[in-house]
Amino acid sequence: MPPSTVNKLSHASLQQAAHWYVQLNDQQVGEQERLRWQAWLAQSGEHQNAWRYVQRVGERFAPLQGAADSQAASKVLRGTGRTSVTRRQTLKSLLILTSGSLLGFSAWRQTSLPATLERWTADLSTGTGEIRETRLSDGSRVWLNALSALDVRFDSQQRLLDLQLGEVLIDTAKDLLRPLRVQTRHGLLQAMGTRLSVRQDPDRTLLSVFEGAVQVRLANAQVQVVPAGRQMAFSQERFEPQLPVSPAREAWRRGVLLADNLPLGQLLEELSRYRHGHLACDPSVAQMPVMGSFPLKDTDQALRLLAAALPIRVEKPMPWWVNVGARS
Repeated sequence: MPPSTVNKLSHASLQQAAHWYVQLNDQQVGEQERLRWQAWLAQSGEHQNAWRYVQRVGERFAPLQGAADSQAASKVLRGTGRTSVTRRQTLKSLLILTSGSLLGFSAWRQTSLPATLERWTADLSTGTGEIRETRLSDGSRVWLNALSALDVRFDSQQRLLDLQLGEVLIDTAKDLLRPLRVQTRHGLLQAMGTRLSVRQDPDRTLLSVFEGAVQVRLANAQVQVVPAGRQMAFSQERFEPQLPVSPAREAWRRGVLLADNLPLGQLLEELSRYRHGHLACDPSVAQMPVMGSFPLKDTDQALRLLAAALPIRVEKPMPWWVNVGARS
């Protein structure tokens, strides 16, 4: 199922599909429950697509259901809390699940197959939850955020970084004869002795300048210079207004997600880049503003901090399926 289809599914349908998945994985499920599930499935094409999505996610995590202690695994999947499973056992199971997967589910949800192939074939790339630091041949340092891909095109005439996906933070080495340039699908950036971050989303690129200045040239020949302390988003056709630079565009390098009145839905979307499995936000709480800093290397802790600070509830019916909704 392509990501565009998944993105069109309603939150309610996905949650219902997850509920049925849990019920049908219970060894004690009866025939009446199966008939009710089939009736729900037949109600609409959206229910069928939601079910296929949950199945596909579940298949990647199937080793947990086939663990030696099947009774404990079943309890974990149902999230009942009636069976005690040690943290070591759970981590061991999850390591088995994730180590056999080349592509995390957040990547599968957010990127198309061509984009996934770009990650696999790029000079530098990262997976779900991975932050990678690299020193380039000219002495520049780059940090790739999770689910990113970067091609490096350096020769005697040029220094060009082609950002295929995601986000990169660059500490530029000086070279007066070969200015460092960064290409995205929306424009060409030329750094002028600078430290910058570039984030490429499907419909725009976000440039943040921490030191020096950066010239941005669009395909239609429009040009702007962004000085230190400012950031600007742009598409292929236009520039958006320049704003004060956000520390969040540099904090991820240290494994920190910063939120300054960031809508909860956007924060969770960002957090999902660092977490295998399905992480969803109920639309009723998606616009709730969030302040604070959250650890990217421990997304469970980040979710606990959110639940402690906001009137929300974090539900985890399965280890790989998390829903954030309003607290009762």
